[in-house]
Amino acid sequence: MSTWKTVECNGSPHCRHENGFAEYKGKFYLFGGRRIQPVDIFDPKTNTWTSASPPPIEIHHFQPVIFENQIWLPGAMTGLFPRETPLEHIYIYEPDTDTWVEGPKIPEARRRGAAGCTMHEDGWIYIVGGIVDGHYSGTQAWLDRVNPQTGVWEVLPDAPNKRDHAPCAIVDNKLYFFGGRETGRHNGKDFDALFSHTIADVDVYDLDKHAWETHEAPLPIQTAAGGAGVISNKIHYVGGENERQLAYSEMQIFDPSMQEWKLGPPLNRGRHGTNCCVFDNKIWIAAGSGNRGGEPELTSIECIEMKY
Repeated sequence: MSTWKTVECNGSPHCRHENGFAEYKGKFYLFGGRRIQPVDIFDPKTNTWTSASPPPIEIHHFQPVIFENQIWLPGAMTGLFPRETPLEHIYIYEPDTDTWVEGPKIPEARRRGAAGCTMHEDGWIYIVGGIVDGHYSGTQAWLDRVNPQTGVWEVLPDAPNKRDHAPCAIVDNKLYFFGGRETGRHNGKDFDALFSHTIADVDVYDLDKHAWETHEAPLPIQTAAGGAGVISNKIHYVGGENERQLAYSEMQIFDPSMQEWKLGPPLNRGRHGTNCCVFDNKIWIAAGSGNRGGEPELTSIECIEMKY
């Protein structure tokens, strides 16, 4: 089986974590994260990094999605640990013009950050879970969707589990919500327990039946804030953090056809607080933090070819 390759690059991105990472027209865009920093753009044909415009405000804790010629950043927060604030609007980056746009306003009662987000072929962006008060309290099981054409927002049934710092992915018209933790369980009383309330359950929303269930196969290694990518209808959950000091390097692979998880090749450098890109039958991951919490922030990029 293939192994992860740490790519030797021309130039380097700004170090960051709790950032977004997305592929658009064959290039990878690294944006957001703690502090206001320029967008960093990676060209896999030349292994070269360049920089573009920063966002208008600090944006972090989100899973970006592609809609037409835009990159949407739903389910995000701004501000400083531990009482970060959910954004009032969805911010949008337009790579072709290097432009930032303020998108649809989020209903006040549904604002949160660190949510799982994904674009579906039905034309809606799905937003699930998240936390309303930074790393302090208010983890949610909410499921919503927003129509990027119209800005219409719809509230859907809650997931079985509350969780934040968790990605989601859609395969065969089912939304899988996995990893993450219930950060808000400590309610601001015990920050030493911040990382410990990870969740093994895998929640599945059937987009045809409009109903949730908890899958019989739990996540083998419980972590939060890992990246996710889908290749050949298999979900790849990469890295993450929990109460141990070192970030995780494991890649956990879920095959819906077999209804089971297995472990794939590990990263060369454990990391969390970033996303994955899928391009050219490879999974790519960059930046993030190498330990639990916010340090050290990384600048490396790794990829692995998945031969199915």
